[in-house]
Amino acid sequence: MKSELSLPRKELVARLESYGIIRSPSVKKAMETVPREEFLPEEFQSRAYLDQPLPIGEGQTISAPHMVAIISEKLDLKKGMNVLEIGTGFGYNAAIVAEIIGEEGHLYSIERISSLAEVAKKNLKLTGYDKRVTVIVGDGTKGLPAHAPFSRIYVTAGAPDIPESLKNQLEIGGKLIIPVGSSNYNQELIIIDKIGENKFKSKNLGGVAFVPLIGEYGW
Repeated sequence: MKSELSLPRKELVARLESYGIIRSPSVKKAMETVPREEFLPEEFQSRAYLDQPLPIGEGQTISAPHMVAIISEKLDLKKGMNVLEIGTGFGYNAAIVAEIIGEEGHLYSIERISSLAEVAKKNLKLTGYDKRVTVIVGDGTKGLPAHAPFSRIYVTAGAPDIPESLKNQLEIGGKLIIPVGSSNYNQELIIIDKIGENKFKSKNLGGVAFVPLIGEYGW
């Protein structure tokens, strides 16, 4: 499967680069390196390099490759960063981020559905990212205070608004990306820069469609 899909993976990355979605060498390398097929149910592995979201069960999806690339680029990830992900799914986005931040960095990922978290752990171990990623079952809207502050936080589900818990766990100079809007797959992707203690700057990156963020500070 890996050898059969390595060429389509590179073709997809080249296409995203030509569109201007992939801009940095680090994101390009990560997208070329991480095997998306290993983070999909077997019946969808042949569609791994179509640029579209795919179902992974429990009403959840794996994000389209272009969206993973956009989030990774906008976060401006660097080696050694401490990162928080809300919504692990099957672990693909986590693997991309882990590849970029390197062995010096660490990603904590919170998944509310235990069955998905278990699959994600297996997928991350199979692909060699389990030492860089810690998957935790819980309510991601509360963040993870024990491991804060975070250099970067990103949310892979749509929230009614931006949880204060996540803003508080961001270090000064850090970035937070989160889809905000209605619960019916219709949101705006918002990026927040923490420019001082309780001081934030936000920018709207455009319309997106994510599953709803469920939790105390979500839906």
